[in-house]
Amino acid sequence: MKNKIIALALTFTTGALILAGCGSSASGASAGTSSSSGSKDAGTLNVFVWTEYVPQSVFDEFTKKTGIKVNVSTYSSNEDMLAKVKSETEGTYDIVQPSDYMVELMIGQDMLQKLDQTKLTNLSNIGESYLNPSYDPGNAYSVPYQGGVCAIAVNTAKVDLDIDSYDDLFDPTLKNSLVVLDDYRAVIGMTARSMGYSMNETDTGKLSEISDKLMTLKDNVKLYDSDSPKSALIAGDCTAGFVWSAEIALAMEENPDIKVVYPSEGAYLFMDNWCVTKGAKNYDNAMTFINYMLDPDTAQMVSAEFPYLQPNQTAVEAMGSDYSDNEAKNPPAEAIAAGEYVQNLDPDVLSIYDDMWTKLKQ
Repeated sequence: MKNKIIALALTFTTGALILAGCGSSASGASAGTSSSSGSKDAGTLNVFVWTEYVPQSVFDEFTKKTGIKVNVSTYSSNEDMLAKVKSETEGTYDIVQPSDYMVELMIGQDMLQKLDQTKLTNLSNIGESYLNPSYDPGNAYSVPYQGGVCAIAVNTAKVDLDIDSYDDLFDPTLKNSLVVLDDYRAVIGMTARSMGYSMNETDTGKLSEISDKLMTLKDNVKLYDSDSPKSALIAGDCTAGFVWSAEIALAMEENPDIKVVYPSEGAYLFMDNWCVTKGAKNYDNAMTFINYMLDPDTAQMVSAEFPYLQPNQTAVEAMGSDYSDNEAKNPPAEAIAAGEYVQNLDPDVLSIYDDMWTKLKQ
């Protein structure tokens, strides 16, 4: 879904999503037309977001309120998004939705422009713990959208194994039964965590060990899917998985035998963000849209359809226990505290990760 997520995927029409949450051909669609409540000709906005991650109704409501026509394209992974933005003329997309580490990378490559925070009057709705992140001090270039955990989904009616860790996903009794994210940083990071290593491991000796273990996962994987991994779980095609937490929440609503498990090793965490690209042709409209997304009513619309970790604390308070008490939608504080975010790594290290991923999927 997120189709992140790290993900967290390329070009997706909104709602094809996210999840995270992930394939890679670009697609586009228009969202809404102007209405009496918006200006008659307020221009356009070109957004590039994770598939199945922003409800179509959210774009439609924005157009209704402002008259701004939104053209939506989608992606299934941060790397797909980056490659697509680089391949297009500067300013083709006004807004992108990168995850934490990708924000840092895009800032470093001069691909983003600073946000005018004087226009973000709704930024105060975001919880303090989600602001001023290490990847973007002061939120100069980004504001949070949604986040979450890459957790474990288990169909308890079909899986006898008592799963409580990432390491359990490598058990041979799970042969040809897993759906896992189509995201190399997520899957390799999960493997590293299962061995007690960092998701951002750079030591070549440890990476060799991680590669060896990663290959033992191959026979267990039935499907790689970041866009809608819940589908295989709901249909029963896969009986367990390593997927976005919100996808598990949605699967649980369809099949009560499906449960969420937060790994004992500490999970892969992510936070996705709103950013404006360098050379954006519709900067003012982009700022209007981002402020709209920070509104608690909008955040509730998002969470109703895609229930990820919601940083909009005003919205969380309004949603009440139906959201806050659901561990798949709102991961426990201890799961967040024990988790780890993906970081931007040197190209030489990433080339090793690329090779590992290629071998796994051959």
